[in-house]
Amino acid sequence: MVEQTPWWGALVLPAVLVAFAAAAVALDRGLDPARIGFGAAVAAPGRAVAGLLVQQRRRTLAADGLLWRGAGVVLVVAAVLASMVTPLGRWVVSDLSVGVVWFNAMEIMAWAAVWLAGWGPNSAFALVGGYRFVAQGLAYELPHMFVLTTAALGAGSLRIGDIVAAQQGLWFAVWMPVAFVVYLVSVLGMAFARPFDHPAGADLAGGALAELSGVDRLVLSAGRWVLLVSGAAMAVPLFLGGGAGPLLPDWLWSLVKTAVVLGALVWAGHRLPTVRMERYAEIAWMVLVPATLLQALIVSLVVL
Repeated sequence: MVEQTPWWGALVLPAVLVAFAAAAVALDRGLDPARIGFGAAVAAPGRAVAGLLVQQRRRTLAADGLLWRGAGVVLVVAAVLASMVTPLGRWVVSDLSVGVVWFNAMEIMAWAAVWLAGWGPNSAFALVGGYRFVAQGLAYELPHMFVLTTAALGAGSLRIGDIVAAQQGLWFAVWMPVAFVVYLVSVLGMAFARPFDHPAGADLAGGALAELSGVDRLVLSAGRWVLLVSGAAMAVPLFLGGGAGPLLPDWLWSLVKTAVVLGALVWAGHRLPTVRMERYAEIAWMVLVPATLLQALIVSLVVL
């Protein structure tokens, strides 16, 4: 049974997300082909933050400063709000009856954030990167919604706690493998992380991030990583039984499973080449959408 945390839960949540994001950055640096070493990888997040804090903010001609500077804030807020319905063991910040819908709605705010980052600076490279993300979002969002709906169908509820409770006998990842895999793919696309980092591609000098520097780049980059953590954390209650597990307390099992999923996503990003936006859209519409619809149909028949 999921219970809402006291008021301090809302303060702890961002700290946990940032800690996982920092660990993900360290792992990302550690997996770099240059092999910078364990110590350097652990220190990489701190060095990156310090460097961006002292870096001068870039200015462009006729930029919309409010939209441009606010993009990173919107992305961070969206990622944190999405995680409000993600339970940590039996504790959750907000036990909404429509938790699945809330999570997806907050994710969609990421579209607006990345688009603002592309539109605001009045730069061709950034604008093309923003368009790429919108196109990529159209490709991943429909399969993503289908897999969220499939998990809700399996539990007969949109409440995240009910979805966790429905997996007491068997995790959804076991009998909904297609939905689980597509969910992980869509999380990478949502955070435009490798291999779906085409919106921030080197061929566009950074794309949507091309004109960002200093604090602005720090905030948007942090939002990007926190969004990846948020998606990885939600995989645990949706498909991996939440905090279920032997010996350890349920909250610790939630953290361990989140770390494993997050590590797998970062590792996959280093093992797969960047997928071009138009190729991803083709795969999504021709493969992922039919596969997730078939998975939803099978789950519906089993439940009925």
